[in-house]
Amino acid sequence: MIPEYLMPVVTAILYIVLAPLLGGLICGIDRKVTARMQGRVGPPILQPFYDVAKLFEKENPVVTVAQNAYVLSYLVFMAVAGALFFAGNDMLLVIFAFTLSHIFLVLGAYSSYSPYSHVGAERELLQIIAYEPMIILTAVGMYMVTKSFFVSAIATSGIPIIFYLPGVFIGYLMVLTIKLRKSPFDLSTSHHAHQEIVKGVTTDFAGPNLAKIEIAHWYEYVFLLGVIWLFFAWSPLIAIVVIVVAYFVEILIDNTFARVKWQLMLRSSWIIAGMLGLVNLGVLYYLKLVVPS
Repeated sequence: MIPEYLMPVVTAILYIVLAPLLGGLICGIDRKVTARMQGRVGPPILQPFYDVAKLFEKENPVVTVAQNAYVLSYLVFMAVAGALFFAGNDMLLVIFAFTLSHIFLVLGAYSSYSPYSHVGAERELLQIIAYEPMIILTAVGMYMVTKSFFVSAIATSGIPIIFYLPGVFIGYLMVLTIKLRKSPFDLSTSHHAHQEIVKGVTTDFAGPNLAKIEIAHWYEYVFLLGVIWLFFAWSPLIAIVVIVVAYFVEILIDNTFARVKWQLMLRSSWIIAGMLGLVNLGVLYYLKLVVPS
């Protein structure tokens, strides 16, 4: 048996080791389902792993040497954010590390001299501005219900959080579309070739650096879906079903809607998702529905 005080370390290590495998499988299934929706056969489910392995075999051309440090920092802080989350640490600290990782990606894109890369960096910043308030509201809502910001306390509280935070949950799903870079909100870059030839924020990354960015995305997938788990942690089976359904809906939306302008993305995330979250928290507070500690 593993001592209780070592469990956070063990879960963090398991995340660092297993999250890229699970994230790569999710990416492969995503591409396969997308292809079927478009009437194609699609690549093998393991194709993302083949692609990343091939990228690591290539040379590492960079526009500026600083790009190497920015990409590595992006990968490391994304892994750290997920490790802190699954180790049961403070959600606010997790969100800080998560946001900081994307700032490094933006800096890497800005360090290039390409106007396409700069446009991608600016759009990535807009996406951060769009989704960050809702993610913070999600953490605040969970605190109001469980009286704790710690993921371990939230996950083991046994409280059906979804019943208290339905508006926050819907708002989180809306910004999840932005974070997964799905249409109509894949403004900075897209994982599929159905939007544009130029790759936005990743335009000037290639070889091993591009592989590291892809692995960071895999870490991100697992972390984002882990947040959905917290809403249904009282019933693991229901949590798994909801995660699968939510991700399928994201794929369906991605293949149904065209990209929108950044103004509509901000309005959607701030007015619709933000108001859903704020109204939910307001009702929760004034009706005194917060579960006592």
